[in-house]
Amino acid sequence: MMAGHASLQAQQQALFTQYMFNGLAINPAYAGSHESMSITALARKQWLGIDGAPGTQTFAVHTPIPNEKIGLGLLLTHDHIGPVHQYSLKFAYAYRIPVGPGKLSMGLQGGVVNYNSKFSELYLGPNVQDPSFSADVNQFMYDFGTGLYYATDKFYLGLSVPQMLAIKTDDNFNPSKHYFLNTGYLFDLNRSLKLKPNVLFKAVQGAPLEVDLNTNLLIRDVLWVGASYRSFRTISALTELQLTDQLRFGYAYDFPATSDLGSATAGSHEIMLNYRFTFYKSNFSTPRNF
Repeated sequence: MMAGHASLQAQQQALFTQYMFNGLAINPAYAGSHESMSITALARKQWLGIDGAPGTQTFAVHTPIPNEKIGLGLLLTHDHIGPVHQYSLKFAYAYRIPVGPGKLSMGLQGGVVNYNSKFSELYLGPNVQDPSFSADVNQFMYDFGTGLYYATDKFYLGLSVPQMLAIKTDDNFNPSKHYFLNTGYLFDLNRSLKLKPNVLFKAVQGAPLEVDLNTNLLIRDVLWVGASYRSFRTISALTELQLTDQLRFGYAYDFPATSDLGSATAGSHEIMLNYRFTFYKSNFSTPRNF
């Protein structure tokens, strides 16, 4: 039972409501896609009001290499639910080439994942003992992924498998492959307004297909406001503000779309900060809209 529980917890990769502003979290080919070095910090707290509810923190930095067609990235993630914690450290490499009106990026990533649980600290009730939760788990895995990313001034398309190959140190640690396909287009409504619809498909072995439908409105190139709908389970409202030329702040709130979970929780919160340096700019970049 403990092995099955460990395997289950390791299967799902963290997914964010603001994925369209944090591309490195799902696709290594996104590395170097901004005009200069970009740093993103994101924190998510799910299901407020439920004890032991999931939470995720991630830190991503990526940069184009000046005068080269190369992008490099680093991604740190901490994902937890109850006494179970998963930590990952991943490095990304992307090679970018001009294709038609845009740039095509081919990315690879590799890193280490640590799965850590404190099952022995769980309180199961008075006089209740379960051998399945009597021992803690601390396991490591090395994984490798790949992705493609194409972007123009108005359009982007990404396809990735962040956990394509896993080298396990324990047979009980059994992650499933994740497949992501996402795309979006930027429409100029007038001089002050732009509309960007996005869609994300997420497929995981042994789980139903998930679909995220998202639309964002950009006002005067400063303020994003949008809404998202995820696979009949979650409705989200999100906003992003360009505080300075370099600094952006984003916030998202998720409403449960099902009555059983909605009556037990106040929803989920997600905040994001992004900073883009200006000490150099690459010729192989996409606009800040993506």
